[in-house]
Amino acid sequence: MKQVLVTGGCGFIGRYVVDELLAQNYQVRVLDSFVEQVHGGNVPTMPAEVEVLRGDVRDAALVKQALEGVEGVVHLAAEVGVGQSMYEIARYVGGNDLATAVLLENMIDSGVKRIVVASSMSVYGEGLYLSEDGTRQASIRRRPAAIKAGQWNPTDPNGGALRPVATDEQKPVDLASIYALTKYAQEKEVLIFGEAYNVDAVALRLFNVFGPGQALSNPYTGVLANFASRLANGQAPMIFEDGEQQRDFVHVRDIARAFRLALEQRPAAGHVINIGSGNAYPIKRVATLLAAAMGVPEIEPEIMNKARSGDIRNCFADISKARELLGFEPQYRLEDSLEELADWVREAGAVVDRGSEMRRQLEERGLVS
Repeated sequence: MKQVLVTGGCGFIGRYVVDELLAQNYQVRVLDSFVEQVHGGNVPTMPAEVEVLRGDVRDAALVKQALEGVEGVVHLAAEVGVGQSMYEIARYVGGNDLATAVLLENMIDSGVKRIVVASSMSVYGEGLYLSEDGTRQASIRRRPAAIKAGQWNPTDPNGGALRPVATDEQKPVDLASIYALTKYAQEKEVLIFGEAYNVDAVALRLFNVFGPGQALSNPYTGVLANFASRLANGQAPMIFEDGEQQRDFVHVRDIARAFRLALEQRPAAGHVINIGSGNAYPIKRVATLLAAAMGVPEIEPEIMNKARSGDIRNCFADISKARELLGFEPQYRLEDSLEELADWVREAGAVVDRGSEMRRQLEERGLVS
């Protein structure tokens, strides 16, 4: 495989994927629409050897052009944000599911041999739990009345306590947001297409991605970027619920390597695969660690004691399948990478914090309780 198309290749993850592919001597073409919310009106500088086409994946003629001579596709282009998806529904369904359909239609008879699509851990809803007797509880959902009463932790069907454990790909999906619905539809579209047209297809379920270069002024991007933009403006990170909810944070360089491996490793074809660090971090602890790395340890997180519609309590990755099928092993731990992130935030200079605007938009629509 020599030439690869990366949709959304000028975005945060896309730029790292492009660099990873170039380092392994791939020829790379990028298709990107440069969404204002992500890029802030700035067109990132790409390596000279990368061909960049500007436009939307829903533009069939442009997609057809982008696919000429291509053997592999990394499909990253998507609208991203659980909260925003709950009120900009048409935007998310169009930008994620319709765009993927247009891409796949134009891949018929195109010569593409493999496609890797970015899915999301959000498709799981709540992560995997064990009950007090050790029984696997894979279909847990919190009750709205309990959340409203500040009972953040889910319980088993009998009201018993649950212990969160690493989520594997065998856990059934539970789509708790429009964003999750669109990501699941994307991965199913790609896998169904691959089987029908004898194209190797892989879906990577990404956990919380972080690293230098994330869009700091986009309040619907990763939680670490949100925290960093608040801290850079002398504001406390806003944390919904009580801050003890757990997530898995995986470095963008590890993500980029996973996409390259998914293009190369034949046993991965036809599979959905978790890509995370395999570690669980309470959100409040993450905010505190980042504040220390940015030199503002006196700024304490603002604990909202409110929940956003579509949010889940705990989800972190079991990456056994990624190790087996891709030979993937995370190389960057969150604890060891926050200084690098802090340095990049300082170099980025003035950052517009839109966290309060995001909160207002959600509250006006009754999506915070």
